[in-house]
Order: sequence, then C-alpha cells, then structure tokens
Amino acid sequence: MKNTIGTSVSLTVFGESHGAAIGAVIDGLAPGIPVDEEFISAQLSKRRPSGKISTSRVEQDRFSILSGVFNGKTTGTPLTIIIPNENTKSSDYTVGPRLARPGHADYTASLKYHGFEDFRGGGHFSGRVTAAIVAAGAIAISALNSKGIKIGTHIKSCGGITDREFGNIPEEIDMLNGLDFAVLDPEIAGAMKEKIESAASEGDSVGGVLETAVTGFPGGVGEPIFDTVEGLLAHALFGIPAVKGVEFGDGFKLAGMRGSEANDPIENKNGRINMKTNRAGGVNGGITNGMPIVFSCAIKPTPSIFKTQDTVDLATRENAVLSLKGRHDPAIIHRARVVVDSVAAIVLCDLLAGRFGTDYLSGRAD
Repeated sequence: MKNTIGTSVSLTVFGESHGAAIGAVIDGLAPGIPVDEEFISAQLSKRRPSGKISTSRVEQDRFSILSGVFNGKTTGTPLTIIIPNENTKSSDYTVGPRLARPGHADYTASLKYHGFEDFRGGGHFSGRVTAAIVAAGAIAISALNSKGIKIGTHIKSCGGITDREFGNIPEEIDMLNGLDFAVLDPEIAGAMKEKIESAASEGDSVGGVLETAVTGFPGGVGEPIFDTVEGLLAHALFGIPAVKGVEFGDGFKLAGMRGSEANDPIENKNGRINMKTNRAGGVNGGITNGMPIVFSCAIKPTPSIFKTQDTVDLATRENAVLSLKGRHDPAIIHRARVVVDSVAAIVLCDLLAGRFGTDYLSGRAD
C-alpha cells in the first residue's frame, strides 16, 4: 500500500517524471458514475504550466482510460488512467555528476532505493505525478457534485501577499473553480503574480498557503480516533510533494485563544442544528458536523532554483556546488490548488462509501 490511499475507494499512482507515462488506478467506485472526459481535461488544464509564473515544460496531458469505464460510466471495476510523458529533457539530469538537489528527495531516495531509482526530474517524487491524481480526482469531484458536495480552493497567501477570507462559500467555490489563478479578490492576483515573477528574475522561488472549503458534506462521517476526517485528509494531502503543513479551521490560531473564543456556539435554527461559527473547520471529535469542511495547506517554495547551492555528489560522496539547469517553476501554488481539490475529493468519496456504502455515490443507496 505504499503508493495507495483509501479503504472503500482507493487510489494508486504510478510512473516517473521522465518515464514513458504516469497513471492512476481508482478501485471501489460504484458502477454507473458518469465519466466526463471533457471535465477531466478541464481539470488537467488548471494544473498545466502557464506563462512566466510557471515552468516552460508544458505537457499536453493526453490521457487514456484503459479500464473501468464503459459507455461513459464506471463499471465498478478498477478504473485505470494513463498519461504519456511527451516533453522531457532527460539530459539535464543524466549528464555530469549526481548532485543532490537541496530541498528535493534526491538524497533520501538514494538511501531508500540504493541508487536504483529513476532520478530524472525527480522520478516518482516529481510533481509531474500529480497530473494522474488530478485526472482521477476529476471523476471523484463529479461524483461528489452529483450529491450536492462542492470543493474549492483559493490562494490564501503567496509571496507575502494575502487574499481575503471566505465569505459566501458556496458561491465563491463556483467562482474559484472557473479561474486559472484562484483568488477571491481579483485585485490581489496581479500582485501575487508580480511577486512570483520577481523571484523568478532573481533565480529564486516563492511558496504560500492554500485554503480549501467543502460544502454540502453530511454530518456524522468519520471516526473518533485514528481514522478521523482530519487524519485521513492530512495523510493524503501530505502525499502532495510540496505540502509541508496542514491545519483545519483556525488551526494553530486556536492555541492562542481561550475556550470561550475557540468554541463554536451551537444553535437550532428553523429545525436545523448549526454552529454559529466554524473555527473547528467542520469537524468535531474526528467526525463531520455538517458545517463546511475548511482546511489549509502550506506550500513550500519550489526547491528547484537557479542560485548556487552547497550539496554533495551522490556518486563520490564529495562536497560540491550545484548550479541548476533545466525547466522549473518559480512557484507551484497556483498549479497545486487543483491537486489539493483532487486529493480531497478522493478521500471524501472514500469516507462516504465507508459510511453509507459503495453505491452511495451512484445514487442507488439513497
């Protein structure tokens, strides 16, 4: 299960950045879920590089569904998606000494795989592999949408520039999902892009924070100890290469509050029980409470930068200086938001199938 998450609905990813292809297998999806290939393509386009704020390596992501779909709907058997790698420059990694890139998994991969790993472009550790996650996640997102469950992510901060907070979450999710650069305040987008371009001009990179909201998700889903909603989501989200922190609701801010501030008051309004605030991010005791699920992911600066850095030659074990070559992103936060949506969708489908049965997502379990 080293490259697999999920119990009732599981996702397995495979492939390397410069290998023949990357791909994903989703198992446990109910039969009869519509598969919209145009929507899959649209989701992949949100992850694709664009302009000066992204790498010049642009893949067309021409995917193929090899199994698990017939006549436009899932069959209930394992669904396999494959995406060929078509725009690689492996010579950037195979010519010259094996210099471990600071911030990457080059050194730890060599420890685990004893030098047999495909290190070109980061190999299996590359963000390239997330394209397969997005393709699989698009099917999960469609299934959730059919149940009235929506997911949306905005760039909460990037390069020291901060977006406004969520307000009318359902409407804002629809708005965010139609944007290439997902921010709530359109005037902020330009300033963030300027910060990214400025870092790029200096051979450097920037990171930031993504904030995600999920609406329409039922209460009573999750487990109280190890398989909490937060635990399962965090487990999967940390599988995204750039994620270095995850918090739910007000997260670490709660540590500085008193209980009277941190608690979400409860009320019965027109026969429906709600929380007056949502500092807990829609989860209490590991179980959803019916409020929007809200969480944030810290996205580190892209480790591939064009400044000289101290390192070690993995072949000779001698100290060396790295001057990076190749095509790299000065920021990946704007591309990562659709990956976060996709990972969250897979986990939420797994939680729903575990709680209500695998047919729930096809509508036959209502």
